[in-house]
Amino acid sequence: MNDDTSPIILAFSGGLDTSFCVPWLKENYGREVITACVDTGGINAAAAAALKDKAMALGAIEHVLIDAKQDYFDNVIRYLIAGNVLRGQAYPLCVGAERGLQAEKLAQIAKQRGATTVAHGCTAAGNDQVRFEVALRTLNPGLTILAPVRDNSWVREEQLAYLEDHKLPLPAQGSDYSINRGLWGISIGGQETLTSQASIPESAWVLSASAFSAPLEPSTHTLVFEQGIPVALNGKAMAPIELIETLEALAGAYGIGRGIHLGDTVLGTKGRVAFEAPAAITLITAHRELEKLVLSAQQMRVKDATCAVYGDLVHEGKQLDLACDDIEALLRSSQRRVSGSVQFGLRPGQLFIEGTSSPHSLLAATKGVYGESAGEWTAADAVGYARIMSLTGSLQTRAAGD
Repeated sequence: MNDDTSPIILAFSGGLDTSFCVPWLKENYGREVITACVDTGGINAAAAAALKDKAMALGAIEHVLIDAKQDYFDNVIRYLIAGNVLRGQAYPLCVGAERGLQAEKLAQIAKQRGATTVAHGCTAAGNDQVRFEVALRTLNPGLTILAPVRDNSWVREEQLAYLEDHKLPLPAQGSDYSINRGLWGISIGGQETLTSQASIPESAWVLSASAFSAPLEPSTHTLVFEQGIPVALNGKAMAPIELIETLEALAGAYGIGRGIHLGDTVLGTKGRVAFEAPAAITLITAHRELEKLVLSAQQMRVKDATCAVYGDLVHEGKQLDLACDDIEALLRSSQRRVSGSVQFGLRPGQLFIEGTSSPHSLLAATKGVYGESAGEWTAADAVGYARIMSLTGSLQTRAAGD
């Protein structure tokens, strides 16, 4: 390792931890640093330019920005929609689902640059350290992975002092909230999320800060899916990335997708995070309703059971595991008839599914009318069916001697 002169590839967000890592790695390993940002949403042109300027000012020899939004949809989000994945029946894996893809891109950069080492700025307390390292070691077991902040237990004050002593740029200060943003939503951490008692204040919400103080009038909209993929909003055909970004702005203004998730971390402790995922919640809710129309009860049961496992694997950074490939194959098959439109209404804080239609509707396929006329069977058939369905219970009662 001492003779290794290849550059270190650093996952770079521009925050304090990764800003500190650039000069510290150069000083302590005597090697150049290439910073890499994998854009899975939430980075505009101005932010991208500022990120590059900051990285170069901190001492990086190169800054790489990879637009991975399409890959994120194709390889991750489409399956989160197909599986209606909500962790704890609430949280749509807003940010954690990105990490496996980001690790994959980092490993590719390392291979292209002949680098043997990848670094990240995660601490010992969070999920991302595990997600990055599980994915990186799955992709390339020979990579050396460095986590300076975690492995040396650096605290915020020490990192700031180091940057000040070296007369290097300091990251923006002053916010009491840690915000991570991607295509599938935003996570927000603050003092309130460290315990289970309270919500974050209205001012801390990013997409829906005025949803209730300046409420919008109710409105009605239509989503169209083709084989489980969202393809149109309000009559306008859109590519999935544009549709998600448009829907985020539309539903976010109503406060849709706002929540606080309390659940189990990868490390086995309980954790809590606020989130805003208007596009994710709207798409999953609409998609689920369309599936109810076109899939059988057995298909839905198989999907629900399997996708609970899938959500766990993605949450843990194991989406490169072959088990995920197997589940994704099932999901692709399950979506063959999930085509149609879903009409939904928006009010401040309320998403209401008004109706759905599909050329593959199982409701329209029946000759009967629920609660009105049988159509598919006779009254005698119904009597016999009820008698057979009660047989297990009758035998149990008889066996008990009651």
